[in-house]
Formats: sequence, structure tokens, C-alpha cells
Amino acid sequence: MTERHVFVTGASGYVGRNLIRHFTSAGHRVTGLARSEESAAVVTELGATAVRGDMRRDDLSPLMTGATDLVHAAANLDHGPGRGAREDNVRGTEAVVAAASAAGIKRLVHISSDSVLQDGHPLRNVHEDHPVPVRHAGAYSAGKAEAEKVALDGNGDAMAVIVLRPRMIWGRDDTTALPTLAAMVRSGQFAWISGGDYLSSTTHVGNLCHAVDLALTHGRAGEIYHVSDGPARPFRETVTGLLATQGLSPPDKSVPRAVLRLLARASDGLYRLSGGRLRGPLSFQEFATSAVEITLDISKAKRELGYLPVIGWEEGLAELRARVAQGDTPALA
Repeated sequence: MTERHVFVTGASGYVGRNLIRHFTSAGHRVTGLARSEESAAVVTELGATAVRGDMRRDDLSPLMTGATDLVHAAANLDHGPGRGAREDNVRGTEAVVAAASAAGIKRLVHISSDSVLQDGHPLRNVHEDHPVPVRHAGAYSAGKAEAEKVALDGNGDAMAVIVLRPRMIWGRDDTTALPTLAAMVRSGQFAWISGGDYLSSTTHVGNLCHAVDLALTHGRAGEIYHVSDGPARPFRETVTGLLATQGLSPPDKSVPRAVLRLLARASDGLYRLSGGRLRGPLSFQEFATSAVEITLDISKAKRELGYLPVIGWEEGLAELRARVAQGDTPALA
């Protein structure tokens, strides 16, 4: 096995932490970018070398010197109506790609998202060549789409760039989706959207790490790959299963999709008209992410990367239940 030196942005985040575990357990050297002392401590504790830097402010190329590969996992995940996520994700990707090129990085994997295709309408078994919408669901989708283009524009003879698009990342050490869902149930704010029986692809974080490894090894330069856990499940089944690992049962309360669509549009309008001072209960970006079918075709990743999920649904749930039994919470590493 040839040892890699992998540089990870967003190293203390949910995906970044799992990438560090994945590559260090395989015997590779990992350097993780951290913005704060607290983040650097997390990176170091996981067995990687922490370097302090800010994508929007610092020259990152000296920090990347010596690395052979880079995984760009950093992202602003805000799905609200503001433009902060768009600016952060686009400008951050511009800085990372430029620095990676200057530092002599050979292969770069950019972790994108199914959100680049979201416009509020269902996306059924979509391929990588599905057209990017003219009007995105919100600033997050628009920013991720632009960031993906920035990353691919950095592809060339000196540095190969490969893009992965996962959907609804879940699993061990989740500090994103599962804690949010659990908080909504505990506060009484949770409701299904038109019963929640529409299909949704998911991607266990372990399967995403496996896909990143394969992309660094086999990915074709300049290509995009959809990755998921395989056959999609109903959104209701997925959420119910995840909440059950935390000892929670969601209510049967349901709200019609058409009502929420109107509410989301009105919320975004209120935000714009108030100059950002007022914000409704649901952005259209949030609606588009969770209210309609979104399923990904992963045949290209199977064919070109040799990708197959390595962690199944029941195995992932069992791991979450075991962590709770040990006294861990989703927010703990």
C-alpha cells in the first residue's frame, strides 16, 4: 500500500472527523484544517496533524505543502434564506482550489451535494447529467452548484478534480441531521409532510468515506459521481428508524405539501422584504430538501469507481443504538 498524505478541509466537522478516522486507520497521513483552537484539538485527538487557517482569509497553500491529495469537506450548511452560505461555499472553494493547485496537490475530491439539483420539484433516480436548474431552491443550492463548478474548473493536467454528490448523510457521530430531528420531536415542532411516504436516498457517512477513498484512487478527472446507500427508502421509514435509535417516536401529525410550499415561499418573501430582519418558520430551501422525493442513480459510481455501500441500513442503526447504550449522544465523537 502506498501511503497518502491527505489534506482535509472542514476537518473537525461531521464528515471531516469521519474522513480522518477512515484514512488514519488505513495507515495514511492526514492533515486537517481547523479555524479555532477547539477545532484543532478535535483534529489532533483523532490522530491527524492540525493546521490553523481560515479559507476566506488566509493563504492556505503553505499549509498544504507535502500533501498528495485533498478532500474539500468544509461547507456552510445554513439552509435559510440568507446569502451567507452561498458566499462562504463559493469563496471558500475558490480559495481551496487555488491553494491546492499552488501547493502541488495531485488529486482533489470536492464533496458536493444533491442540493445542486434542487428547485423544489421531485428528483427521481437522477443521473449526474441531470440539468442544473436555472432557478435554485435557495442560496444554499445556488452556492453549492457554483462551488461545484469552481472545483471542476480547477481540474487539469497537474491536478485531477473529482466531485461526489451524497444525499442526506447520516450515521455515527452525527452532529447535523439527527440532533436537529431529535430536537424537533422533543419540542413538539415535528410534523410529516404529506405523510412522509415519498422516497429519499441516504448516504451513511462510512459509505461516503469509502466513496472518497475510491474517488482518490479510481475517479476520472473532471467527473461527478452520485453516491448513496443503494435502494432508496421512504423518508418516513428513514426518519422513524433514526429517531428510534435515540429512544424517540415521531408523532403522526402531517401537513399537506401544498400548504408548506406556500408557507416557504411566503417566508422567503418576508425575509427579502424586511431586508433580512424577519424570518419565517420554513425557507424554500428547507422545503426542497425534505418535502419531495430525491433519489440518486449511483450506477456511474458503481461502474467507474467500483463503489458499493460497505455499511447497510440495519448495521448503521445498530451502531447508533450501541452508542446511545454506551452513554454517547449524536453530538459526541
